Amino acid sequence: MNSSTQMKAVTIPEFGGADVLRVAGRPVPEPGPGQVAIDVAYAGANFAEILYRRGVVDVPLPFVPGIEVAGRIRAVGEGVEHLAVGQPVAALTIVDSGGYAEVAVTSADLVAPLDGLDLSTDVAAAVPSNSTTAFLVLDRVARIEPGQSVLVLAAAGGVGSQLGQVARLLGAGRVVGAVGSAAKIDAARSFGYDEVILRDRVADAGRFDVVIDMVGGPARRAGLDRLAPMGRLVVMGNASGAEDVAVPANELWFTNKTVSGFNLAAFSAAFPDETGRALRRAVAAAATGALRVQVETLPLERAAEAHRRIESGTTTGKLVLTVAAQ
Repeated sequence: MNSSTQMKAVTIPEFGGADVLRVAGRPVPEPGPGQVAIDVAYAGANFAEILYRRGVVDVPLPFVPGIEVAGRIRAVGEGVEHLAVGQPVAALTIVDSGGYAEVAVTSADLVAPLDGLDLSTDVAAAVPSNSTTAFLVLDRVARIEPGQSVLVLAAAGGVGSQLGQVARLLGAGRVVGAVGSAAKIDAARSFGYDEVILRDRVADAGRFDVVIDMVGGPARRAGLDRLAPMGRLVVMGNASGAEDVAVPANELWFTNKTVSGFNLAAFSAAFPDETGRALRRAVAAAATGALRVQVETLPLERAAEAHRRIESGTTTGKLVLTVAAQ
């Protein structure tokens, strides 16, 4: 579609299962001051978009999900001087969403130029959310130090595939990944983990300076128990859908442990400059091969299939939706 006024997009017309997703015509968005519009080639598929679809996040309907894209600059808003029309870019669209569409608008701060980089556009679309998150979680939140040990409680998925590699880039010592099934062990090992274990064996894994939890429920409690003195548990998801896990403050006091939270959307809205720097750092690492990003592409019209596969917990690496391959 992508006429001057209308574009094709995948929308959430009502909250519910993957079947509610609909391809529909939507008005082409225009960039405001400090923003850019991007002709989208590929859009990453993420668990965050499933939360929007389920109604966990209160968004106005109909809603266009999509928190990351890659493509070319279509238009720049007032005050944007470091980006140009036609420039290839990867971008976070996470603050206002809208990536499952032919045109997406986002803050110019949340854009990484791809000029001169050896990075395919489909892989570039898989970097902004997961790889940027990995750098921010480990460097900014967990404040990892050289030689420290790291446990990632979901090591084979999109963000898990990046956390182990980034931990190594930041100088970690022992890096262990946990997975939910034996079928994922080999995939997780390919992402640079020293060891990969089943999540139900975490209690036998020893102590760690940093534990990253995107699973929730019993895994969260097990991760907290695995912290060494002065260890940090970073909570960044609840993929299990389990009830919240209460962490008594007195327990943290007596054991010298810390629990922190990280949400990329909220962080990007509050600290766009810092998020943008982390994004560009991640893109550069992927382009040089320091980060391996494994992608599988599906047409935009099969977004519901991508959601079902992510919800099933059987995916490894990253699913990317082809919007208009360039």
